[in-house]
Amino acid sequence: MPAVSVVIPLYNEEDNVAELQKEIAAALVGLDYELILVDDCSKDQTLARIERRPEVRVIEFAKNTGQSAAMYAGIQAANGDVIVLLDGDRQNDPNDIPKLLEGIAQGADLVCGYRANRKDTTFKRIQSRIANAVRSRFTGDGVRDTGCTLKAMRRECREALVPFYGMHRFIPALIKGMGYKIAEVPTHHRPRTAGVSKYGFGNRAWKATCDMFAVKWLLSRQFQIRIRRETGGDSGNIS
Repeated sequence: MPAVSVVIPLYNEEDNVAELQKEIAAALVGLDYELILVDDCSKDQTLARIERRPEVRVIEFAKNTGQSAAMYAGIQAANGDVIVLLDGDRQNDPNDIPKLLEGIAQGADLVCGYRANRKDTTFKRIQSRIANAVRSRFTGDGVRDTGCTLKAMRRECREALVPFYGMHRFIPALIKGMGYKIAEVPTHHRPRTAGVSKYGFGNRAWKATCDMFAVKWLLSRQFQIRIRRETGGDSGNIS
């Protein structure tokens, strides 16, 4: 079983995927890891550009289902003790992964990266800042930049996740709601050099707002089971 599983959702990233694999290999040299690439039914040559290696696993969707579905499928398929999430557009820097793993080693259950110096348009930065502030206050996750895909979690944290469209925006809220400890670290953010963004303000603002109310309701209905003692049953001794 690998120590780390790196999960990357892909959709039309033919000019990014091969270089991203090289960057991950360089960043994680000496570490036992698997790379799970989830292709969300790309229409370009993304699948053909993937370098097939022993540590690489590829999940191909039969139809385009979205970023949350691709991320959830990869997380559930992961075998590593720690699961790392990364975007396929190369705006996240794989060299930040060891920093996230250090946060896990220091006791956090989920470590969220936040983009300290975003390489996006002014409008996109303002839009994201407002959305993050509203979401954090409403759900109580305390995370400043949930739009940063770069995260690392202990494998057991995935039990807190619920498969729904938009789930990826609420990973910290769902995991914190189950009592897990969250930490944040600053990460690098790079300008997109190939491909185009698949998500814009118009196609996500209203959906994200609806999702926020749904997650708030879900968090209000969650319960945690803490067992004080269990007695009885067969001890397993053979006479």
